[in-house]
Amino acid sequence: MNTPQLHFNLYAEGSIGGGLSKIDVFVAPTPNPALIRIMTVVNRVVMLRGIPGFRDLLPFNRVAGLRGVANVRHIDFPDDDRQRLKACCGAGKATFITPNHPEFFTDWMIDKEIVSRVSPLAASWATHGVVNGLGRIMQKFWLANNLIAQIPGNSGAAKEHSIAWALKGHGVLLHPEGGVGWHGNVVAPLLPGAVEMGFEALKRGRVTDQDFKVWIAPVVWKLAFTKNVEPALAQECAYVEKSLKIERRAADTLPERVHHIYATLLSRDEIACGMAPDERASYATRHKQLLLELSRRLGEGISVDPGASEIAELLRRARRWLREGTGDAERQKQIRSLADTIQRLQRVGPWASANPRIAQEEIAEHLKRIRNDYCKGTLRDTVNCFVPQPAGPRCAHIRVPEPLGLHAFPGSIDDALAELHRRMQETITTTVAEFEAAGSFIFYPNPFYHR
Repeated sequence: MNTPQLHFNLYAEGSIGGGLSKIDVFVAPTPNPALIRIMTVVNRVVMLRGIPGFRDLLPFNRVAGLRGVANVRHIDFPDDDRQRLKACCGAGKATFITPNHPEFFTDWMIDKEIVSRVSPLAASWATHGVVNGLGRIMQKFWLANNLIAQIPGNSGAAKEHSIAWALKGHGVLLHPEGGVGWHGNVVAPLLPGAVEMGFEALKRGRVTDQDFKVWIAPVVWKLAFTKNVEPALAQECAYVEKSLKIERRAADTLPERVHHIYATLLSRDEIACGMAPDERASYATRHKQLLLELSRRLGEGISVDPGASEIAELLRRARRWLREGTGDAERQKQIRSLADTIQRLQRVGPWASANPRIAQEEIAEHLKRIRNDYCKGTLRDTVNCFVPQPAGPRCAHIRVPEPLGLHAFPGSIDDALAELHRRMQETITTTVAEFEAAGSFIFYPNPFYHR
């Protein structure tokens, strides 16, 4: 297929070394079906499952490519779920596939496995830092694999291409949660892009076919370790403690060590904000108070009343303020720092302290989130941000909630988003409960929990 390329100049994330570079950003992929088929096989063998005979044998199991970079040994994707997804993909309909987003790198591995079974030429959205930030050669590779660069503040061309591609019956996959949150049990508030594009595709499709159908097809997946990985988690925790210069308390359990890391980092943020840490208060209480104070300062800085806006809206306004170049350089620096700190703190939500027990998978997510947000400056940390390594072998449990047919949906975009979120969260909760009842998780007392 010959797809006209849409390109323009803008500043995008540069190479792994960091910084910004001015590059041509191509937002319309030129998919190569042969390469896509090859990458599907490579994805299954090298990226996900590893090579049998080597993946469990020392010293080969220490080589990510032999044991599987994502170390997903098993994919549990029931036929009923696969057929439910496949039924709403194909010619004569437009389909937007919307998976949850609990983990970076593994997301693309699992997404690719899913679409290979239901819609092999589906296009996938990815952050511009992945598609364009690793140089021209990798940019060409990702575009040939049908990835669409999501350009912050300038996604019009990407949306236009996505609608046109979906109308051809190939499907488009994008994560409605936006960035990775590292919380596999909870679906974050959803962004409206998939639903907005879906309604636009419906309007265009109905011009020539009054029975044209548009589907928003949610997918959720939950990763579960296949064995006890506490030693590996403890080793990673020790690395984080050393990297962030946080002294380990000898009597602490593994979850308590993770909690202590977060509490120490919170204290540092409080001190930087001019607030005195109250170590007698719960983490959740201190976290909320700090967010409120930072939001107040951000609102003042961009002349917005934070009381009239949710934090998510306040952050959107701040990013827009920064893109417009309002204010002098020093003020821009302060606003960017405030927005970045709020966004980082928000990544630990109320869900962290909601349950009295915490599973090994949740501990692993905490550690990955800390490493991504706080451990910077070394090659090891940079590689971990792009290709985070799991603590052990895992199974990916993939489930497909009931697809949402926009052609038969009477509500607004907000109504559709709320229904989509409900279906995704309900399916995740049911799936986790099912495997918890089967004894698939190892639990500890949750030190974040506070009555």
